[in-house]
Amino acid sequence: MFYLVYFAIIVLIPLWAQLKVKSTFARYSQVPSTTYRTGAEVAREILNANGLYNVGIEQGHGFLSDHYDPRTKTVRLSPENYHGHSLAAAAVAAHECGHAVQDSQGYAFLRFRHALVPVANIGSNFSWVLIMIGIFAHLSGMLLLGIIFMAAAVLFQLITLPVEFDASSRAMKQVVSLGLIRNDEAKKTRKVLNAAALTYVAAAAVAVLELLRLVLIYTGMTRNNDD
Repeated sequence: MFYLVYFAIIVLIPLWAQLKVKSTFARYSQVPSTTYRTGAEVAREILNANGLYNVGIEQGHGFLSDHYDPRTKTVRLSPENYHGHSLAAAAVAAHECGHAVQDSQGYAFLRFRHALVPVANIGSNFSWVLIMIGIFAHLSGMLLLGIIFMAAAVLFQLITLPVEFDASSRAMKQVVSLGLIRNDEAKKTRKVLNAAALTYVAAAAVAVLELLRLVLIYTGMTRNNDD
């Protein structure tokens, strides 16, 4: 029964978060902003206002594939947000510009997250191999090594949270202070940003739950080995 509830949680939480962000985006992508600027125009104004004339803006590919690339100093917006005049497009574009501002100011959590990328990639790719060998071969040392690798990936997920929330906070301040949305549109814009943040919260929650489950398995295995 415990495992049925557990697996239901790790499946339902991410699914709910994805549905929430998609439904919220779909709703507010149909609401044009009063200023009627495209996402690309919103991004350019925010970047210029922060002196980031060197940061480029490109149209990306895929639905909600928006991101900031710190290697090339480029904000990439999905087609619907690059060309869209909606509050959703403005919110997403502003959020990605928030990451660009973080990068330019050396935001500590962003720098820490970048430093963790290689370790997190290794943890994500190899941890489960070690964990499965450890569980099926009853090798507690191998399981522990897998848990350590997974912990690095989980840490990356946790560090992502303040990075994303801070970028959204910066986004709201920018779109309001620069007059890119009206004050009465701020609540709707914030709903888009909050829905997007749920996906990161859900991912982090599931990662922590899975790590805790494996720690319990390891504890049980070492206890049995001692008996």
